[in-house]
Amino acid sequence: MLKSDEYNTIKDISEGFFKEKGSKFFAFAYHVTSEEQINEFRQALRKKHHDARHHVFAYRLGAEKNIFRSSDDGEPANSSGPPILGQIKSHDLTDILIVVIRYFGGTKLGIPGLINAYKTAANDAITNSKVITKIQKKAINIKFEYPQMNNVMRIIKEESLAIVNQKLELSCEITVDVRISEYDKVLERFRLFHELKIDS
Repeated sequence: MLKSDEYNTIKDISEGFFKEKGSKFFAFAYHVTSEEQINEFRQALRKKHHDARHHVFAYRLGAEKNIFRSSDDGEPANSSGPPILGQIKSHDLTDILIVVIRYFGGTKLGIPGLINAYKTAANDAITNSKVITKIQKKAINIKFEYPQMNNVMRIIKEESLAIVNQKLELSCEITVDVRISEYDKVLERFRLFHELKIDS
């Protein structure tokens, strides 16, 4: 069971395949974090598979899973893109792009056949991927004088915080990454020391 600040994505590229009545459906799943990346992957596939009839895709972005889109790319409306997006949602994944490329086999599959084909190819790519759990984090920046070093380092150690940046001189500055669910508690611990200057 995922915690509120955790989300699942895939580690890297994976592939899937489905064949029906001569039509071949090649599925490609990518880990992505931006629409720029999505466009790059789609363009590369279009170049490589320029002779394919349809390049259907769906993606979902962000830990909140609120950025998503699907395209039927010339197939009948809602017969292909939405079934791919449905697989992304049913596996509870985000930061993922799936493109399913269809080479037409000469026989029409009908809407139910298309839905099944695109859904199955997308599911195969997901099944072949390595799913990983990521944690949403937020940074806290602490500025302090050297005598406060022990207090700061004790909290960092006890809370198992990752140091992102540090400058340790007479005036020190440390930036730590804190998981969202622990954020308020950790911030409060640092704020107990009034000598610390906290940017959050």
